[in-house]
Amino acid sequence: MSATPSAAAVETSSVDRVQQHRRYLMCRPEHFTVSYSINPWMEPSRPTDTALALRQWQSLYDTYTQLGHEIELIDPVEGLPDMVYTANGGFVIDGVAYGPKFRFRERAAEAPAFIDWFAANGFEVAEPVEVNEGEGDFLLVGNTILAGTGFRSTGDSHREVGEVFSREVVSLTLTDPRFYHLDTAIAVLDPVEGPGGVEKANIAYLPNAFDERSQAILRERYPDAIRVSDADGAVFGLNSASDGKNVIISPRAVGFEAQLRERGYTPVKVDLSELLLGGGGIKCCTLELRGA
Repeated sequence: MSATPSAAAVETSSVDRVQQHRRYLMCRPEHFTVSYSINPWMEPSRPTDTALALRQWQSLYDTYTQLGHEIELIDPVEGLPDMVYTANGGFVIDGVAYGPKFRFRERAAEAPAFIDWFAANGFEVAEPVEVNEGEGDFLLVGNTILAGTGFRSTGDSHREVGEVFSREVVSLTLTDPRFYHLDTAIAVLDPVEGPGGVEKANIAYLPNAFDERSQAILRERYPDAIRVSDADGAVFGLNSASDGKNVIISPRAVGFEAQLRERGYTPVKVDLSELLLGGGGIKCCTLELRGA
């Protein structure tokens, strides 16, 4: 990757980024282990350390609270080790929660747990018909929903999510099994577009995670996007959460860290290496709760 800052980076490096207050849903990894394999990161033969996963998760939780964000918790369920990855548990806009319908039977029982939580906490629930894995494959960028397919959520769920929220949906196809959810290959850098936020929300993404059609769409729609190197993508650098100023990232994504600083964002490093053994990172553990 070129060491020379892009024109966009030079132009925006002095921008004062505005932190937006966020509300997130998280789940303590009290039952975390890797007892099955549904993605290339999961190797049941490799030992996992639940106590370490809990400490790392707590560091993420504490980082959010120290930054002033609001955290809601869903109770972990024994026998559902992947509930810690709450991003897959739904997609929430304006107090409406579109529930998940998991592709693999190992995670199927998570869906009613998340749907029940939404209903009990004041959200209007939209029950899914199509296979989808929530904010793992749906990302809100301004008023547009970027929707991933290829490994988990089906293309029909893109139509369904568009009907639920009456928003434009842009379908993107993932081609690398390591990046099986959209939130492993795209990071939304600006959670608020318009009044109180930025004029145009921007993203960072890993070009090689997508087919050529999807790459062309991303180039056209987000010409100023940060294009992240394969090395930073491979350490889940893009599985990040941003409040518009602070971007919570893996400490191993050193190139991405530098790119963020060039654009005026503040990288905040949190190590979730133990939870990566299950194929999840910072964003996977973070479900955005928008309005209620």
